[in-house]
Amino acid sequence: MRAIQVFLPLVMAMILMAVPQASSALSGLRVELTHVDSSGNFSKFELLQRAALRSSRRMARLTARAMKAAASANEVQAPVHAGNGEFLMELAIGTPSLAFPAIIDTGSDLIWTQCKPCVECFSQPTPVFNPSSSSTYTKLPCSSNLCQALPTFTCGASSCEYQYSYGDSSSTQGVLASETFTFGTENSTSVSDVAFGCGDTNQGSGFSQGSGLVGLGRGPLSLISQLDLGKFSYCLTSLDDSKKSPLLFGSLADLTASATASAVQSTPLVQNPKHPALYYLSLKDISVGGNSLQIPSSTFAVQEDGSGGLIIDSGTSITYLEVAAYRRLKKAFLSQMQLPVADGSEIGLDLCFLAPSASSSVEVPKLVFHFDGADLQLPAENYMIMDSSDGSLCLTIMPSNGLSILGNFQQQNLQILYDLKSKMLSFVPTQCDQL
Repeated sequence: MRAIQVFLPLVMAMILMAVPQASSALSGLRVELTHVDSSGNFSKFELLQRAALRSSRRMARLTARAMKAAASANEVQAPVHAGNGEFLMELAIGTPSLAFPAIIDTGSDLIWTQCKPCVECFSQPTPVFNPSSSSTYTKLPCSSNLCQALPTFTCGASSCEYQYSYGDSSSTQGVLASETFTFGTENSTSVSDVAFGCGDTNQGSGFSQGSGLVGLGRGPLSLISQLDLGKFSYCLTSLDDSKKSPLLFGSLADLTASATASAVQSTPLVQNPKHPALYYLSLKDISVGGNSLQIPSSTFAVQEDGSGGLIIDSGTSITYLEVAAYRRLKKAFLSQMQLPVADGSEIGLDLCFLAPSASSSVEVPKLVFHFDGADLQLPAENYMIMDSSDGSLCLTIMPSNGLSILGNFQQQNLQILYDLKSKMLSFVPTQCDQL
């Protein structure tokens, strides 16, 4: 173990600003992330509460997906998607273009925004898109490949009609269409014929931060698949860092640009046929303070009914582990921390300790996730948070049933590459504010 002063601001929701490349060929794009709560004047305690609440709602959606998959095959149920990620992306739609912020979701595929005339729409920060005002708007027929890729659709008189549900009564419904999307405001890059959902019936309070959603999942409808850039990476700066975090697409998503090839570790992206959009990883074991927890190999395995497994997700703040593994993790921290236990229920966390003082250094056990072919050794600030108001030191990991998630708190100062073509996820420790 090593002594370290643990101090973190406590939020991970962000806004993305697109910075296109000068080249006319769409080989790569760069966008930048900023914290969505940075102007809210919240205390650290309030920020942690907000982040934990968003994570619990996100987890509920993802768990609902797993439970739907495990339900009886005789039951007729609409597919449930992840929804409500932790990031917002600024982009524009149509000709002339209308700028709008959209939630980024690595747990689903569909790109959608609210459209006029609204049958039912939630309040959004920008004007609702009017397809009749755009010269490049086209409805897609049911015969189109992307319509056929929708998990749920019906055929209207001359269009493909979709419905997406997000597991908590949130949903979007409308017409699948194609449009020109524009990234950036100066020297902007426009991409034509991008398929998206033009939603006229949309429900869900969690969407109100943006005006729609951009899916970055593995399916054919997602932005990364439609742009055919093959890969993307992001690098999340420390949460107390005022600098923005880069998100890179295509040719710019190269880890060796910021590190030597020998420092990069890679692990296979596992496919779950029941949930093909999600990015599953093969987690073999966890070590705490250099001691293996000796977790049974079946604990994080994807089950035949689609439940189980571990995903990496940018849309969930904290990490969730299958309860059998979490109990071993909790027991190891309790035995090694040698501090009084504190109540973390008010901030939505399960395991907290009472530090000697808010300014003291605390010995924190080293935490390592052992993936197939790669070991992720986390710095203490990626899994422990101190609340200076009462001196509590909390573990940002929680128990779950049916699905495990590697959250974005644990991904700080790692450049992480999703390579869809090689079906690999790679990562390297990086000072993200220098990219």
